[in-house]
Amino acid sequence: MEQRVGAIAILVRDRKQATPKVNALLSDFGDIIIGRIGVPYREKGVNVMAVLVDGTTDQLGALTGKLGSLEGVTTKSLLLMK
Repeated sequence: MEQRVGAIAILVRDRKQATPKVNALLSDFGDIIIGRIGVPYREKGVNVMAVLVDGTTDQLGALTGKLGSLEGVTTKSLLLMK
């Protein structure tokens, strides 16, 4: 399957509950992660993360699906055209 480059936006509403689970998943998929940045937005009570990835659509779908299934976590992904 063809590798694709993309970005995943992750919004975490419950930092203490969800962040350890998010970090564990990102570690599990570390082989497709190019880089990541996370910023706490304390005024709104959310954490915002951006993760750059390079993987197959199956890998990217598996990661975003697992992230999106976590309570208090919202994800959106963007892939570059071929």
